[in-house]
Amino acid sequence: MVLKEKGKYLLLNPNDIVDMTLVGNTAMHHILLGLDPEFVGLAPFPPVIHRSLDLRARDLGITINDSAYVHILPNEAGFVGADNVGVLIAEEPYKHDEMQLLIDIGTNGELVLGNNKKMISCSCATGPALEGAQLSYGMRAAPGAIERIKIDPDTHEVDYKVIGRDAWRSFSKPEEMKTKGICGSGILDVLAELYMSGVIVKSGRFNKKQKSDRYRKNPETNQPEFVIAWANETSIGKDVVITQKDVRQIQLGKGALYTGCKLMMRRMGLEKVDVIKIAGAFGTHVDKTKALIMGLFPDCDLDRVLAVGNAAGDGARAALLNREKRAEANWVSRNVEYIELTVEDDFQQQFMEAMQVPHMKDEFPHLEGIVPPDVLHQK
Repeated sequence: MVLKEKGKYLLLNPNDIVDMTLVGNTAMHHILLGLDPEFVGLAPFPPVIHRSLDLRARDLGITINDSAYVHILPNEAGFVGADNVGVLIAEEPYKHDEMQLLIDIGTNGELVLGNNKKMISCSCATGPALEGAQLSYGMRAAPGAIERIKIDPDTHEVDYKVIGRDAWRSFSKPEEMKTKGICGSGILDVLAELYMSGVIVKSGRFNKKQKSDRYRKNPETNQPEFVIAWANETSIGKDVVITQKDVRQIQLGKGALYTGCKLMMRRMGLEKVDVIKIAGAFGTHVDKTKALIMGLFPDCDLDRVLAVGNAAGDGARAALLNREKRAEANWVSRNVEYIELTVEDDFQQQFMEAMQVPHMKDEFPHLEGIVPPDVLHQK
């Protein structure tokens, strides 16, 4: 590592690092420590170790200072690990009266709901679709990935922006876009835009009445799809599309997250929360309006929906620099109550209702004036 100070370059090497903190999900935690993660995958999903650990870096094969220690934050449960504890000590909902809902979106959606009186947490299987996996043209956030999408409600023409290029498609020549696929933030955009423009109906099914040339049936699979980028706009030589199967995969992910939020609120006797915080690198780039339109979380005043960035990393840094935070992390991991959503009697019914956009039954008054009335109130 090279640092510049007053015109001089200061060289750092790994031996200069004398302390380190680590956070991660429970499976990562166990694999790093050489612990058998088998039982994390079996009910009731217990982690081998809950508490925090201080270990010699050299014993973990981490080549920093020979005398350095690595502090590993505690786990909450089998599917809610030290990364979620990092989020908690960074955002500190247990120090406030207002009821906060913290959402950390990944392959598992980790949720915490509570305030200074009580906190509960859960994990919901959002799956990798929201991160770009399992979709026909899903990809990681890299140059050429579509990160923002707009669909004209009248013509169904698509405008989009790719990572690595400032200009949108409407301000570019087709060959300048060099599109490759769609990343996570674009995936959230696309479901909301398909719904608002009437390309899909509330159930997620493609609207067969549309006349856009972007809607078609794939001649090979005979499945409906919608073209986001034509082949001459891509660097892969073929159209980038969203298929009916892709829409269903996104619905599964967002439905799981919404169900987790709703069942936690019901457990706490709440009709609404005061603040929603979306954590993680994914949360940094999410468009909160589009997220609400697709029904990623229950209705809320959009001014009270905040992206807090890599809160797990912030918590790890806080624990690195402040030993009181390490004690606080141990306290938090013991005082947040983990609940298992799938044991709820009506879990399947709630999940099915949450699959629809934004929801089968729940009202979204904060979308009035944002989503056309005939779309928002369709049966």
